[in-house]
Amino acid sequence: MPITVAPYGRELTVRKVRADEKTGKRLRELGLCEGGAITLIASSGGSVIVAVKEGRLCLDKKLAAAVIVA
Repeated sequence: MPITVAPYGRELTVRKVRADEKTGKRLRELGLCEGGAITLIASSGGSVIVAVKEGRLCLDKKLAAAVIVA
């Protein structure tokens, strides 16, 4: 399921990031990689804030729809 429809507060596992090579590389550098654990903190209008490792990331609507979690 895309992270935009994931439940709040649960630890989720990233299954796939469907982004272009440059964006995918940057997300991996920030800790958002396949098999990694993230937690959805907030969502507003399709944009999301996720906790990754010890930090937080804000993803816009388009990028959030490209992150598939389980």
